[in-house]
Amino acid sequence: MISATLEKKVDFNQVKKERVAIVTGPKAFFPAVERIVFEGPASDNPLSFCYYDENKIVNGKTMKEHLRFAVAYWHTLCGDGVDMFGGPTRQWPWLSASDPLQAGRDKMDAAFEFITKLGAPFYCFHDTDLVDQAATVKESEKRLQAMVDYAKEKQKASGVQLLWGTANLFSHARYMNGAATNPEFSVLAQAGAQVKSALDATIALGGKGYVFWGGREGYMSLLNTNMKREVEHLGRFLALARDYARKNGFTGTFYIEPKPMEPTKHQYDFDAAAVLNFLRHYDLLGDFKLNIEVNHATLAGHTFQHELQAAADAGALASIDANRGDYQNGWDTDEFPMDIFELTQAMLVILEAGGLKPGGINFDAKLRRNSIDLTDLFAAHINGMDTFARSLLAADKLLQNSPYRAWRKERYASFDSGDGARFEAGGMTLESLRDFAVQNGEPVPKSGKQELYEMLINKYL
Repeated sequence: MISATLEKKVDFNQVKKERVAIVTGPKAFFPAVERIVFEGPASDNPLSFCYYDENKIVNGKTMKEHLRFAVAYWHTLCGDGVDMFGGPTRQWPWLSASDPLQAGRDKMDAAFEFITKLGAPFYCFHDTDLVDQAATVKESEKRLQAMVDYAKEKQKASGVQLLWGTANLFSHARYMNGAATNPEFSVLAQAGAQVKSALDATIALGGKGYVFWGGREGYMSLLNTNMKREVEHLGRFLALARDYARKNGFTGTFYIEPKPMEPTKHQYDFDAAAVLNFLRHYDLLGDFKLNIEVNHATLAGHTFQHELQAAADAGALASIDANRGDYQNGWDTDEFPMDIFELTQAMLVILEAGGLKPGGINFDAKLRRNSIDLTDLFAAHINGMDTFARSLLAADKLLQNSPYRAWRKERYASFDSGDGARFEAGGMTLESLRDFAVQNGEPVPKSGKQELYEMLINKYL
């Protein structure tokens, strides 16, 4: 039981000095939890890492550098267990203050205590995660600035950095018909004001990136939708945001996070291919890359590795939101990642693409509704981090020591010389393809050997 192992003592003199410093507020929200440390696969302590050793070198980089873990402010600090069928099931102690700024400070105290005890190097937020919006734009900006000032102190004390920020343009009632794609200009202007403020916060906190997720940028019915006009508005809106941020010193990367549906019936950022086409069309690909989420990929009818590969092939893979869906449910359940077989396939793509810098792995995942203990937050993140660590090790061994790459290269060997190479180089016509087919006759089928590849992955897990 977790409660029985909380008293286990760890020799913190053995903890590497590179870890971030524990930062608490006026009161500790997790007093029973000490710093989470690597104890190895033989450990029976559930509040320790069995595989994630941040200082372990994997192909020239530490695990910490490869994985770049971030804590999602919204699910971890704001998630209260509510779903469409019932109210909150958790009463986190940092969510009780009635004053918005005090509530924001309490939440941030809890956030940095949690993040530093976990040992994660990054965090991510929506503007409204840090503090509730006010009745006016100016008051909302004032509140957010106060929280930015508080966050600067926390980051300086801990060494924790902001991976990326974003604006919540989907929860407020004004955005029921979209934000940048809303048919009312006054709503689009409100969205612009909110993005400006969120960009200011991200720049001030040294954010490595800024994410756009079009939660309601889409339509429920084409009967009342001018799709061409809405998509054009979205392209112009993103260009304005980019120009403002660059003018004000933002040197990071902009991300779009694809999702096919939910809450809208059809979102304009449906999947990686649709987003890449959009970015090319509106000449945004030079500044924007993709933040791929696991559960969004599966909702689009793809695998996670498919979406990663589509982004990587376009030179646009930069960050991921780590979670998984429930294969028996048709919606975005945002569960913590635990499938080593699937994540190893994902890590193969990520490693061959050169990694996730300047982005990272953000745990956009939430506790189950009936997980109500504070230690459940730690157990979920520890397991997710260990699962990624195991997948990183397996993928690296596959690439370095197995015949995986050689097998895949051999499958395309006919394009490496002769007429196949001439075709790839643009040296053949349709007529010459026909002449080759006549001369060589019916091709001899060759096995794809999918089962052999799957066997190889299992061998290295």
